[in-house]
Amino acid sequence: MLKKFLIFSLLSFSLVSCQAFKPKKVDTRDIPTNAQERARKNIEEGRGASIGGLLGVGRGTNFEFSTSNPMWRASLEILDFLPLSTVDYSGGIIITDWYSESSANDSLKISVRFLGNEIRTENLKVIVHKKICKNNSDCKVSQLTNSKISEELLTTIIRKAALLEKKSKEKSKK
Repeated sequence: MLKKFLIFSLLSFSLVSCQAFKPKKVDTRDIPTNAQERARKNIEEGRGASIGGLLGVGRGTNFEFSTSNPMWRASLEILDFLPLSTVDYSGGIIITDWYSESSANDSLKISVRFLGNEIRTENLKVIVHKKICKNNSDCKVSQLTNSKISEELLTTIIRKAALLEKKSKEKSKK
């Protein structure tokens, strides 16, 4: 009896939910009669399916290779001494793993977020977290807001990116 009720409930729910997808009213005078013209119009409007679209090609995404972005390259060069936890160019983020140089009780974790591709301080956000442990199980993590470390990293990355961009432009002129 319970099985019948569940099946009936699922079927009725699926039929009722189909009403949410009512077809859009279309004026047939706006639709070309030629199939090729209809297909071209659908592609221009971003509708329909194509092999390239199904494979993810040409969806308006920026496929610029990460080595051509000077801020990205500069960030990786500046942070190359740290163990990296997450590096995602398409997401615009670099996260280091916890790093401790002198003391085993405290360590730092740095996140660099890219908010734009232009070499400007507004397009880069550096976040530093500090972890202080009394023992292995008693740790306190806090974000260092407006810390000297984040400010120095930000200015160093911006300077390095400007130099990399300058070198790149000089190479392209030759």
